[in-house]
Amino acid sequence: MTWASWTFAYALPVAWITLQIVAVVAPLMLAVAYLTFAERKVIGYMQMRVGPNRVGPRGWLQPIADGLKLLVKESILPAQSNKGVFVIAPLLSIGPALLAWAVIPFGPTYQTPIGEITPVLADIDVSLLFLLAVTSIGIYGVIMAGWAANSKYAILGSMRAGAQMISYEIAMGFALIGVIMAANSLNIGEIVAAQDGGFWNWYWLPLLPLFVVFFISGVAETNRLPFDVAEGESEIVAGFHVEYAGMTFALFFLAEYANMILVSMITALLFLGGWHAPIPVAPFTWIPGPVWLLLKTALFLLFFLWLRATFPRFRYDQIMRLGWKVFIPVTLVWIAVVGVANLTPLRPLFH
Repeated sequence: MTWASWTFAYALPVAWITLQIVAVVAPLMLAVAYLTFAERKVIGYMQMRVGPNRVGPRGWLQPIADGLKLLVKESILPAQSNKGVFVIAPLLSIGPALLAWAVIPFGPTYQTPIGEITPVLADIDVSLLFLLAVTSIGIYGVIMAGWAANSKYAILGSMRAGAQMISYEIAMGFALIGVIMAANSLNIGEIVAAQDGGFWNWYWLPLLPLFVVFFISGVAETNRLPFDVAEGESEIVAGFHVEYAGMTFALFFLAEYANMILVSMITALLFLGGWHAPIPVAPFTWIPGPVWLLLKTALFLLFFLWLRATFPRFRYDQIMRLGWKVFIPVTLVWIAVVGVANLTPLRPLFH
């Protein structure tokens, strides 16, 4: 094989795939950095404070300063820890948080002179199933981090997080079953396409209980307030990552905020019509589809921040009761309702 043929057969496809990955991950990391800034500013205004305003004009360079600080800080390995597992755990948290974005579509399929282009890294038929499988791996990073640190606070936090995340994954899975039944597809792009035609065709209305359960379960999955017993500073210092510092801690930090954006975008795609305009007439249709998707994602991210500024931390027994005795029964009942509706003249509600 000549050098030119080898380049066209292997090097160029790898370079193109790498470029696509960078095009998704780089803006995501930038969004994570400035989501932390937005969180501090929004919560500051809700609590009648100013928030960060020293680094750069109006504090806009604060995320850069925070990132540089974490880069230069020393990563400490506790003397009695299992060092191999201790290092692998953060990678098992950030890896699935980034891998899940491979199947997220950012817009509809576009017709171009060179053919159809879909803005998604991997347009697979079972993208929703892939998403569930990948995101469930993140729990291993949390449990391994707590166990490997050889700290009572860390292991307590990881056990809390494990029980909480597994419990709410069941409710999230059942909520997605309702979406799959309504759209008759496991492909996220096809689910969004089934919601075309205006906000009255979006799934938030016919699947309202599943919509509420899915988003609140997503908040619990990311260990955010009021579900942050895994990181409860008042009783277990910082939870499963109490012994981490520097970049190893930053990986957990990045994974949490990347998952917040992921949950917000998935909710927008599955229940709020994704990139479709709320009213399919001008001037709403003049706004590009990806912009609508980003606006809806930003709305759910605002709810994440709003919840943190408003609610106190739930007790552990309250969190478990909500997941097992409220959310799971509600989703099971509504799955039955969707099943009955699919067999009756109500089917047009779900296209």
